Amino acid sequence: MSDGIPLFEIPWDESDVANVVSSVSRGSYWAKGPYVDSFEDGLASYFGVDHALTVNSGTTALECALRACNVGDGDEVIVPSFTFIATANAVRMVGATPVFADIESEAYGLDPDSVRDAITDCTAAIVPVHVYGAPCRIHELAEIGEEHDLSVIEDAAEAFGATADGELVGTVGDVAALSFCQNKILPTGEGGAVITDDDDLAGSVAAYRSHGRTSANYFDSVDSGQYERVGSNYRMPDVVAALGCSQLEKVDDLIESRREVAEAYHRLLDGVDGVEPHIGLDADTHVYQLLTVKFDTKEQREAVISELSDKDIACKIYWSPGIHSTEAYRNGDGRYCELPVTEELSDRVLSLPMYAGLSAGDAEHVVDGIETALRS
Repeated sequence: MSDGIPLFEIPWDESDVANVVSSVSRGSYWAKGPYVDSFEDGLASYFGVDHALTVNSGTTALECALRACNVGDGDEVIVPSFTFIATANAVRMVGATPVFADIESEAYGLDPDSVRDAITDCTAAIVPVHVYGAPCRIHELAEIGEEHDLSVIEDAAEAFGATADGELVGTVGDVAALSFCQNKILPTGEGGAVITDDDDLAGSVAAYRSHGRTSANYFDSVDSGQYERVGSNYRMPDVVAALGCSQLEKVDDLIESRREVAEAYHRLLDGVDGVEPHIGLDADTHVYQLLTVKFDTKEQREAVISELSDKDIACKIYWSPGIHSTEAYRNGDGRYCELPVTEELSDRVLSLPMYAGLSAGDAEHVVDGIETALRS
């Protein structure tokens, strides 16, 4: 057992190094190269979708998906406040207004009833988030989207490989955003992707991520390219995609390892008063991008944070406060009603060390620290 336990570790091996060396030593195609094509093909195959388009972050994946769904000025987009701020920021970046709906207390995802209450004539889309690696009530939310002719854009940044009623999350809505940030299930450092079966949405994303260009590969073409819309440069570099390819080959093993670590935590926490692990709607569908627990009180959480810090054990609050209470959104850039579940959970959740291969001894050390704090 190590003296300190980090919040996460990146699961690299020699295949990652070999791919990076291959991409760099080729001496060409560093911006758009064969690893990008291979990674996109691999993602499309993994998810069983027609299109997977890589970009440079999960945030830009969300922005591209929103733009592809023609969300913009004057529109409202229903999002949770209990999520990373990028979910709401992407809505603002396309000129729309985020409308914060409440979450439910099992999966910590959007509450379908709260979403229904938030719909207005200006609503254009719903962005459900699969929190911590657990599927939200995505099928119910997709039905709401269909009933009201709203785009459903899944934020699946934290739930690569999770399933809902037998379907991989990210494949239920109209389009989904993935993230490959360094602490995600499939890490490449930074990076993201948009997945969809819709040809038009895919075409829009492909153009927007590359300056609005709709012609052939710029670097292989004699002419200057054809530009049919305004776009930006959100492309994923080939060397990043090289890491994506090697990580994708082992992602199922990484997910299985995370689930084994979670099971160990759950056994150790069973019977510990004052704390409850987050397992979502069904523990078997959770991929545990984060191992999160909920305490009975905020004071208990603060005591645990102090104890773990003293033991050099990392932990982190995801998220407090909710986005609607941050300085960035208190100034009227969003709209929300009452969010009692969001505000309650924000005061009580804490994420513990979680990564593939975390030892049983380290998990026991973490839980010993929790028990010590709760007994004090």
